[in-house]
Amino acid sequence: MRRAPAAALAVLLAVTMSGCKVMQRISEGAYQNAVTDGTIDELKVRGIELRERPSCESPVPSTDSVVRVDCTARTRGGEPVTVEGVAYDADTDRPRETYVITVGGREVLRKNCLGLGCGDPGA
Repeated sequence: MRRAPAAALAVLLAVTMSGCKVMQRISEGAYQNAVTDGTIDELKVRGIELRERPSCESPVPSTDSVVRVDCTARTRGGEPVTVEGVAYDADTDRPRETYVITVGGREVLRKNCLGLGCGDPGA
């Protein structure tokens, strides 16, 4: 199954109903879940397997324009894994994202998207 990049869940969706414009924000929980899935995919490609799904939280209250997420996990070998993510301009159709994943204190990834299809224009 192909997963959408985490960016797709950080933005606001505009929905037009009966002539009224309604704004609906994707929940922080959905965003955290997308980051978790993307982290698992990215590490797996690099030959790094986790003991369990990363645990994520939003370190500060999110705003309409800035969404942050921090995740932690452990590799099968017991090394600590950290994920720091932030999406700026999350209330636009072109959010700017940054994700950093470290394993055992070593940076293994720094990208502007996570997961399968990341960077794929057709994703």
